[in-house]
Parts: sequence; C-alpha cells; structure tokens
Amino acid sequence: MLDLKYLRANPDIVRAAIRNKNEKADLDELLVFDEKLRSLLVQVEELKKERNVESERVAELKRKGESGDEIITRMREVSERIKGLDEEVSDVRMKLRELMLTVPNIPHESVPIGKDEDDNVEFRSWGEPWSVCDNPVPHWEIGEALGILDLKRGTKIAGSGFPVFIGAGARLVRALIQFMLDTHTTEHDYVEVAPPFLANRDSMQGTGQLPKLEFDMYRLEADDLFLIPTGEVPLTNLYRDEILDGARLPIYHTAYTPCFRREAGSYGKDTRGLLRLHRFDKVEMVKFVEPETSYDELESLVANAELIFERLDLPYRVKTLCTGDLSFAAAKCYDIDVWSAGVGKWLEVSSCSNFEDFQARRAGIKYRPVGGGKARYVHTLNGSGVALARTIVAILENYQTPGGAVRIPKVLQPYMDGLDEIAGA
Repeated sequence: MLDLKYLRANPDIVRAAIRNKNEKADLDELLVFDEKLRSLLVQVEELKKERNVESERVAELKRKGESGDEIITRMREVSERIKGLDEEVSDVRMKLRELMLTVPNIPHESVPIGKDEDDNVEFRSWGEPWSVCDNPVPHWEIGEALGILDLKRGTKIAGSGFPVFIGAGARLVRALIQFMLDTHTTEHDYVEVAPPFLANRDSMQGTGQLPKLEFDMYRLEADDLFLIPTGEVPLTNLYRDEILDGARLPIYHTAYTPCFRREAGSYGKDTRGLLRLHRFDKVEMVKFVEPETSYDELESLVANAELIFERLDLPYRVKTLCTGDLSFAAAKCYDIDVWSAGVGKWLEVSSCSNFEDFQARRAGIKYRPVGGGKARYVHTLNGSGVALARTIVAILENYQTPGGAVRIPKVLQPYMDGLDEIAGA
C-alpha cells in the first residue's frame, strides 16, 4: 500500500503507474474520499472544541449559581451531530482504505515501460542450451515411461494440475528441496522456517494477494482461510504488526512449502505435463531489510537463486520485467528462465522482487533504527529459490539419455544415496 500523503502529492506518477501496470484503480475516486474524510475530521474537531468550550461555560455558570440549561440542551444536539459524523468518518475511512488497497506499487525508475511479457528485457544468461540426447522427448513422456510421474492418477484424485510423483520421481522432488534448503541456509545465511500452509485474510492482504487475486486462490469458506499460493505469504507475515529491532536487520528466511493456485488466467496457455499446475512445490526466500540497502539486497537475492541452476548445470537467463508484466505489489522484479530441451523453450522458474515498503505498510511491519528514532517501515523482498515443477521438467528433458534413462545432476546424487541415473525396469 502506498502512503496516502504520497498519493495526494503525486497523482500523475500514480496514474502513470496504474496505466503502465495495466491496473484499474480509480485514483480520482480515492482522492475524493480523501478530501471528504479530511473535511469531516475538521468538522468533528470544531464541534468537539465547541463542546469543550461550552462545557467550561456551564461549569462557570453553575459556580455562580446560574443555570446553564440552555447551553446543555444545545450541547446535547452538538453531541448527536458528533456521533453522526463519527459514524460517517468510520464509513468513509473504510471506503478510502478499500480504494487504497487497489492501487499498485510504483515501478522503480529502472523498470522498462512495456505492455506485456514480450517487452521484458533479457540482460544476463548462463550456459548454452544443451541436452544429453539429440532428440529428447517431453517430460511427461519420459516421466511416465520411467514410472516416476503419473498425471492420470493425479487427475483422478484431485483433477488436472495435481501431479503424482512416484518412486525415484518422489525422491527427486525431496532431493531438490533438501539441496535448495541446505544451499540457502549454509551458504546464504537464510534461517529456515516451517510455516503454516494456510493463511488468513489479513495475511493474504498484507502481501498483496487480496483483494485483487482472491478468485485465483483456493479458499476454505467455513474458516475464511486460504491455501497459500507461495511461501512468501506466511514468511512475510511472520512479523505482521510488529516493530523489529533495527540491529536484527537484515533478516533472511527460507522455507519449503507446497503452493496452490487456481491459475484462472491460464486459458489458452500450454498446460501439458508439469508446465502449469494448481499445486506445486517451492523453496522461497524472503528478506526484511533497511530501505537504503534493498536494491543491493535484490541483486544478491537473484544471485542466490541463480546459483541453484549453476549447481544443477541448467542453462538459464535473467530478465527484467517491464511495467506491464510486473506484479501488483512489486517495484522491480527479475525473472529467471531455465532452458528445457524436450519442449524446446525457456521456462520461468523464479521471480525475485523488491516490494520496497509496499507490503510493509499493508502488513504493519516496522523497525526501530539502531541508535533510536522514529520507527520506519522495512523493505521486503522475496524470490523463488526455486520452484520445483519446471526445474524437474528441465532435469527430465535435458538429462535424458538416448537409451531412455535420466541422469541425476551430480549435486543431487548425495541426496539420492549416490543414485546417478533413473532407468526403466
């Protein structure tokens, strides 16, 4: 959420952000309610001041033995007016907050202006596209042939988009999770967290999923709880409505979580195999930092995610997202795409974002600077470290052999008791 003072002082910048992010917030209506609220507060303050002055007059009259009944009667009317205005203030304040929650974050000045993903800017890559096999088949074919991926039974159990991994496939999932968590905790100074996989409405609102994306979430109606769409939600909300000791910053957390998304906007997109799921696994990285360091922290966050692919020997590229592809809450975001030979395309496997103080304002996360002073909002960042489904796609497709087996990346072999290849019966 943006500071109301900023919205008031910079309407043209905010309108440009709304337009460039392809959002539909009504800033004009917001400013009308802001003006109305300020006018109402002035009226309430003046009436309360009048009531206080008149109350002192009544007290003075009574000390003199005179009647203050006329003033008392009038002040009762004033009190009723104050009560009515207070109710109106409450309603207007609520409406104003609702409108503020629809306004997106302002893109950083370094973010390229563009309409959609076609305008994203690639600026770094690592490795050349390769595969062990000259003509690799898609992951869903090799996975089913090896008996490690069962899409049909996943559909039978829960519907499409809910895959089942079996045997060495399930082991590969576990190995990737353990490898990523070990890397981030032992080499990058993240503290591991095992969070809830459900989040309440305040938590979802705090990180920006609500109200905009409510219909893309899985919701337990009876409890008004949501299956988390990303580990970012519980990790960021660890410190909701808290003032942190500035000496603790920066704070780095990482967690494995399953993630659940309806993918309501996936119509017409490639949804075969593991390319677009309703349930997938992810290792997440979240940072709480001082504002002055947040963009340096973003660069190191991306580097942390990149190292995973380098260790797996999977070619990747890094893109800066343009305004039209930038998320509602992000000020700047880098996407990492990995090359997958079987489908012959780059697949997005990680997004690393700086939200500046946008999430912190929504979630009420502040810190007290070292040496004292007024509490300030932290800057929050998050990145996939990384998403498993498409990483598994790249491993199955790049590492498959002409004989129909799949080699295990060397860095994962210790997590699979030395297994170096998944082969058929």
